[in-house]
Amino acid sequence: MVVYLKSKPHANGTSSSPKIDVPSIVQGVINDIRTKGDSAVRSYSEKFDRWSPSSFKLSFQEIENIISKVPKQTIEDIKTVQHNVRTFALAQRESLKDFELEIRPGVHLGQKNIPISAVGAYIPGGRYPLLASAHMTIVTAKAAGVRRVVACTPPINGEIPSSTIAAMHLAGADEIYILGGVQAVAAMAIGTETMDKVDFIAGPGNPFVAEAKRQLFGEIGIDLPAGPTEVLIVADHKADPTTVAVDLLSQAEHGPDTPAVLITTSREVGEKSIKEVDRLLKILPTAALAGVSWDTFGEVIVVDSLNEAYELADKYASEHVQILTEHPREALEKMSNYGALFLGEKTCVSYGDKVIGTNHVLPTKKAARFTGGLWVGKYLKTVTYQEVTSAQESGELGVLCGRAARAENFEGHARSGDIRANTYLGESFGWLQ
Repeated sequence: MVVYLKSKPHANGTSSSPKIDVPSIVQGVINDIRTKGDSAVRSYSEKFDRWSPSSFKLSFQEIENIISKVPKQTIEDIKTVQHNVRTFALAQRESLKDFELEIRPGVHLGQKNIPISAVGAYIPGGRYPLLASAHMTIVTAKAAGVRRVVACTPPINGEIPSSTIAAMHLAGADEIYILGGVQAVAAMAIGTETMDKVDFIAGPGNPFVAEAKRQLFGEIGIDLPAGPTEVLIVADHKADPTTVAVDLLSQAEHGPDTPAVLITTSREVGEKSIKEVDRLLKILPTAALAGVSWDTFGEVIVVDSLNEAYELADKYASEHVQILTEHPREALEKMSNYGALFLGEKTCVSYGDKVIGTNHVLPTKKAARFTGGLWVGKYLKTVTYQEVTSAQESGELGVLCGRAARAENFEGHARSGDIRANTYLGESFGWLQ
């Protein structure tokens, strides 16, 4: 039995306010940048960010001057967090092995993992300086072996976000631009007179940034489709309602459209958690955003058993799934659809967002059903190669290829096999006469 103590006020969980035609606006910006290059980039930067310096790219000296203004403790914290991210990313890279096997005598098949040559990292600004996004996108790319990383971040209220620049530089960015929005994504993807194009773009952003990545996908690669942050908590009767409430609101403060869901086996925990959320929203400095998300997208659901809770949570396929139960590691076996799991009350989603070392660029809008989040493997091209050194095996493969190709009416393919069967086995074919 499923009981909703709190459900979304709208049937689809969305606002009834008029919608902006984001795809059309984004397409117009991309088309302008494609035809006008830097002049269009500058025009849109002036329009959207009121930012038009002589050069959007920061020089090494400018970077050094900006970083010198960042508090020493912030620099040390950046280095600590980036060490965690780098350590985990390098371990991921080490797990991806190149290999070669001899599938038959003289027939060699191999696999190589080759880093993408040039990557763009988009570091959002908007409401807050998002240092962590620099760690997740740039450090991970460099751990994968990417040679050139271009990093873009917008100004915040007309100012350069110095701490973000420090994070980008210390992460290993090769080029840093104070440039945001669609114009940044399009400039990186298409290239302009002053910015060489990249092959892949990673990083979160607002709906316009996400739509720009979607429209440019195919011309360049992207990490994954991105939507508003999501959090789902699975809790049993032993969960602390205050912890539940705090952890739900910690994600709801990302913006006004964050789904925050509690699935619990305890009606008491559910009811007390709702009361705690209401109490905390009266004192939380970011309540203006978090409260809108909670009112519009917040849900509290009571189920009969943890198995039912895990099954329902899998249907949500949430970006962040936090397990506040007596035996949290049980979720590793019971669940399969999530961006990332956070196991036990000593762990929280905010650790994953900011400091612990796993990547926080994760699938949203149920994309966790078919993909994981950003990781070192996203920056690698897994390619294969083959070599036949045995004449006998090449001839026998030629005979097999001829039959297999003709079963599909691919005569040209068949003849590639025929000629090797003829050369190495002496097989006769009418077309060779």
